[in-house]
Order: sequence, then structure tokens, then C-alpha cells
Amino acid sequence: MKESDIQQGSFPPWSRIPSLQDMCREAGIGHDQLIEAIAQGLGTEEAAQRMKVKKETMESLYEHFYRYGISSVQGGD
Repeated sequence: MKESDIQQGSFPPWSRIPSLQDMCREAGIGHDQLIEAIAQGLGTEEAAQRMKVKKETMESLYEHFYRYGISSVQGGD
């Protein structure tokens, strides 16, 4: 399939990646807390200390935010 053949609606309205909300819930932190930390310009290490999670966990959350944005599509219909 050529790129010109791809039309709006060609892909399913869901994603196989977890949402940022789900990832925060799993890490035991609030989604709003994460967004606030990013908005304040906190680094991953400082944010991790404030929210009492591992630095690697926070790095993963930050990476997901910067790659996919504040929300990713889950479900569909």
C-alpha cells in the first residue's frame, strides 16, 4: 500500500500502548501530579523523589508523555 492510498479512517481507533493515566495508576501516582511536575520543569530524578517512585519509572512516564502526548487513544467504539 502506498502512502497516498492511506485515507482518514484507515486505522482502528485504538492503540496497543497503555494510556498515560493507566501507567500513572500502575505506578501509584496521580496523572495530574505527573503533568504538574512536567509543567514545573522538574527533572525525572526530582519528580521521582517527590512522588516516591524509582527514577526509572519516572523516566518511562516522561518518555511516554513526550512521545505520545497527554493522552493516547484507548478503546474505540
